[in-house]
Amino acid sequence: MKLTVKKYLIAAAAMLTVCSAQADEGMWLLQLMKQQNSIDMMKKQGLALEADDLYNPNGVSLKDAVGIFGGGCTGEIISPEGLILTNHHCGYASIQQHSSVEHDYLTDGFWAMNRDEELATPGLKFRFVHRIVDITDLVNSKIAAGEVDEIHALTGPFLNKVAKEELAKSDLNGKPGIEVRALPFYAGNKFYLFYYKVYSDVRMVAAPPSSIGKFGGETDNWMWPRHTGDFSMFRIYADKNGEPAEYSKDNVPLKIPKFLPISIKGLEEGDYAMIMGFPRSTSRYLTQSEVKERMTADNQAMIDMRGARLEVLKKMMAASDKTRIQYANKFAGSSNYWKNSIGMNKAIIDNDVLGAKAEQEKNFIAFAKGKPEYEGVVEKIDAIVAGRMPVARQLNYLNEALRGAIEFGSPYRIMDNIKEALETKNDSLLTASKKQLQAMYDDIHNKDYDHEVDRAVAKAILPALAQALTPEELPDFYQTIQDKFKGDYDAYVDDMYNNSILANPGNFAKFMQKPTVKAIEKDPAMAYSRAKIEKFMSVAQAYMAQNGDIELLHEAYIRGLGEMKQPVPSYPDANFTIRLTYGNVKSYSPRDAVQYKYYTTTDGILEKENPEDREFNVPAKLKELILKKDFGRYALPDGTMPVCFLATNDITGGNSGSPVINGQGQLIGTAFDGNWESLSGDINFDNDLQRCINLDIRYVLFILEKLGNCGHLIKEMDIIE
Repeated sequence: MKLTVKKYLIAAAAMLTVCSAQADEGMWLLQLMKQQNSIDMMKKQGLALEADDLYNPNGVSLKDAVGIFGGGCTGEIISPEGLILTNHHCGYASIQQHSSVEHDYLTDGFWAMNRDEELATPGLKFRFVHRIVDITDLVNSKIAAGEVDEIHALTGPFLNKVAKEELAKSDLNGKPGIEVRALPFYAGNKFYLFYYKVYSDVRMVAAPPSSIGKFGGETDNWMWPRHTGDFSMFRIYADKNGEPAEYSKDNVPLKIPKFLPISIKGLEEGDYAMIMGFPRSTSRYLTQSEVKERMTADNQAMIDMRGARLEVLKKMMAASDKTRIQYANKFAGSSNYWKNSIGMNKAIIDNDVLGAKAEQEKNFIAFAKGKPEYEGVVEKIDAIVAGRMPVARQLNYLNEALRGAIEFGSPYRIMDNIKEALETKNDSLLTASKKQLQAMYDDIHNKDYDHEVDRAVAKAILPALAQALTPEELPDFYQTIQDKFKGDYDAYVDDMYNNSILANPGNFAKFMQKPTVKAIEKDPAMAYSRAKIEKFMSVAQAYMAQNGDIELLHEAYIRGLGEMKQPVPSYPDANFTIRLTYGNVKSYSPRDAVQYKYYTTTDGILEKENPEDREFNVPAKLKELILKKDFGRYALPDGTMPVCFLATNDITGGNSGSPVINGQGQLIGTAFDGNWESLSGDINFDNDLQRCINLDIRYVLFILEKLGNCGHLIKEMDIIE
């Protein structure tokens, strides 16, 4: 099967011009641009650069100005001094990390007036793609030699082993900050090895107040028109040789070989726009049955369980500034995909995604006739999905409720070790286990955890989970709730949150001073945690048993779909590797008699202003600037100030913070969202409705200069007027 891979990809690399109507769809691999002739199509849409300007494995290119920000976003370098631009919501965890009631940067914003004021942010990293290597032949040779079978060739342990072996043979072995990652593409029809250069001294430089960076809050999330100033800035520091290094006061701003110049010339409808970034995950090649599974087993679990948790958090965050700061990042992360799941399920129906998938399968089945490697593939996938769907639903509900929503529990394996040490009088095991338990207590009761908030969440989640699943599908502690507590969820939760060993400092200190087997056996959190994990493990095993050889079926299905499209090239699903998408600035019509303009202005900020609603507060200084039309050189010719704009680029989560670049290779904005009507886009791209919502770089610079008084940062940049 694998040996047909090269033929498939090369044959599919003929001219893209035959599908110009579909040109904006696609998260394209930089390393295949020349092979797939995608550069020709980009030039027809307005690109003035060459392929080597975008990606050059032997030199500096635009690729070298873009990287992974933190663990799940994209950032771009906008000055020769290592200055990073990304989204406010991407920097949100770091802004929250530095915030307190006394220094509430979430509410007030943060502006470093000089390098000394830039804040070291422990744990934050920035990764550049240093090198990309095709290892398809290497993996295929290992399969042919019997070192690994085709299914295990797709797994993390095998690919991590390959990555380590290749790094050991590389000239980069032992160099500071180098990481490697091997991944399958096209469902295992292709494999690439990525070398990353990782910088771990990244400091916070600028962030607008949340009333700008999150203006519109959850109400406007995934919506257009949008007026959110979704940006933040950080800086990479390195040692004096420009190499990655842990934080040190002796580190200096990274002298970067490539950064993005900034254009404030303005935008017109139809202008070329491309985005380079790291889309996290798409599922464009699902069958109709798998889309139904996504709706009912995945999305609905997220909607129900996160909805119950968010309702509690919203109420408790509104009542306390301390709680608001503690849970700000947790709330934002949870609510983002809660609303996304709601929108996706709606868009799948509204955009007839199921019908599109059915048509695709019909065409594939006709194509597969007489081709043994493809015949029956769709039917086999559907049979597996039918068998696993109930288990998948159960697993997702358990995961969302008991892992995602409720944080408190017992490290019962450590407690088992303490019990064993006490029973066998093993002092060394007891000492080591108590040390581990102390670390776990500190980890649970961290600065962003509130025991009373989590108690309230548990009281909402446990009955909600019982409503969603059958009694047989629930962990055994639910029987304890019925037998011992007469079905009173609040009483059960209070017992655990009051009396468990790790519930509070008093209980914990008493146990640590004199641990006993009796205390461990009576701990209600022990029984809760053990029952929870045992249920997870049994359901996960049942799910895997139902999965069969679905990975190989997907591999064949995706290869066959690619052959069906020839000579049009195909792109692989997103997997958080660097991609390029290109399109145009463009308005859209979501429904009859409604036409959305391709850009918004600060006029809309004042139209949405509501001092009684935290999501729509407007800072006094910003309001004054808007009313005075004090926009400086960033204003439109008519004197208004642009905020956001639309383009047809194909993006998803992980692209947040990605640079939007014009045909000359200049930064014109940063991507931060998609539109509500196309939230089925991760499964099926819609040419009419799919839009990427971007923050106009002119609004970033206006806020930076006029509100943040950060002219010194603007002087670092190469601004083209």
